[in-house]
Amino acid sequence: MEQNKTTAEKFSSAQIYAIVILALTQFTVILDFMVMSPLGDMLMKSMNLSTLQFGYAVSSYAFSAGISGLLTAGFADRFDRKKLLLFFYIGFIVGTLFCGVTTSYPMLIMARIVTGLFGGVIGSISMAIVADLFPIQQRGRVMGFMQMGFGASQVLGIPISLYIANVWGWQSPFLMIVGLAAIVWLVIIVKMPSITEHLSVKSERKVIMHLWKTLTHSQYRVGFLSTALLSLGGFMMMPWGSAFAINNLGVTPHQLPILFTVGGISTLIIMPLIGKFSDSIDKFKLFTIASIWMMVVVVIYTNLTPIPFWMVLCVNVVMMIGIMSRMTPSMALVSALPKMHDRGAFMSINSSLQQIAGGIAAAIGGMIVVQHDKFAPIQHYNTLGYLIIGISFISIFNMNRISKMVKSNHAAASAAKSVVDGEPAPAH
Repeated sequence: MEQNKTTAEKFSSAQIYAIVILALTQFTVILDFMVMSPLGDMLMKSMNLSTLQFGYAVSSYAFSAGISGLLTAGFADRFDRKKLLLFFYIGFIVGTLFCGVTTSYPMLIMARIVTGLFGGVIGSISMAIVADLFPIQQRGRVMGFMQMGFGASQVLGIPISLYIANVWGWQSPFLMIVGLAAIVWLVIIVKMPSITEHLSVKSERKVIMHLWKTLTHSQYRVGFLSTALLSLGGFMMMPWGSAFAINNLGVTPHQLPILFTVGGISTLIIMPLIGKFSDSIDKFKLFTIASIWMMVVVVIYTNLTPIPFWMVLCVNVVMMIGIMSRMTPSMALVSALPKMHDRGAFMSINSSLQQIAGGIAAAIGGMIVVQHDKFAPIQHYNTLGYLIIGISFISIFNMNRISKMVKSNHAAASAAKSVVDGEPAPAH
């Protein structure tokens, strides 16, 4: 027990290196995806796109990422995770480069598909690495640091991206990401060790059978559903964030970087704290509180009309706290479901369903919201908010099931270990 307590308190130097590398990787991948939202208003006006067309541009990445994850899931547990990360990361860099040189809507769609085919798998590989290197007692804090990539992309990446986009065009942020990602790729080669412990757990399953068994496992399906529900809610609002802020709330293009910067700073502050809470209190309770918080603020935000900019900042920060505070406990709980020899396949499928659900949500969002001309307000944005509330209630119920499964599995594993060690199994 004392040893577990120490493990939960301190990270080894190798674990710290892994956290930093994975956080940097997540930063570039998240920035590539997240930058589409703040560039949305600029891109729609530059290419004269409708909300539906822009929704397809967002969902094309998500669908290709989801399909890629499903195709690679059966192989995910058969290779060194470092080599997998390097392979898909270089593909992501090439796809992002294509985004930076595109000049037409069809080219943009193709570039986003290529980026999604490689970038969409990186998150699942990172999650599998976390599950391999960190025990459940540490994963809440690790997830908190990983989620800081989201905040960092807003504090540093998005404001800089918007600034250079205003000077050199909307394609320039993607070229910036290519340069950053190339450096991170080299850091992975030099600093990250090979991760092959999972290869010692022999699996007799064929690739397709391994994928099928993982996909149809009863407990795993509950985890997949939870991830899909969270993604459905998140992707519905996000693509239209900048267009809603500019055309409905009266935020100027010069104020938009400030909006994302303040939101990102709040995320950087709150996520490590949430990670610590997640390791010290019941994860499901934390998820429920954050979900209710988020639902209340989403209703308020999506029904706002033009208000002073400082009020937009405050409401946005409060909403971001609720949205991001759900992610750390939910990811920690879901990551505890798969067994070691299934982790790679589980995380790949999980990431795929997350992306596919997000693509569906973005496409649906593009059908619901309407903008009659490029300078008109976005209509029916509040409808998306009400849909998110309904999805969130289902998410709470489903996360409760996962929490009970994780506790039951942990109790069973502890009892089995006690029997092996010659100690009496704990009474139930």
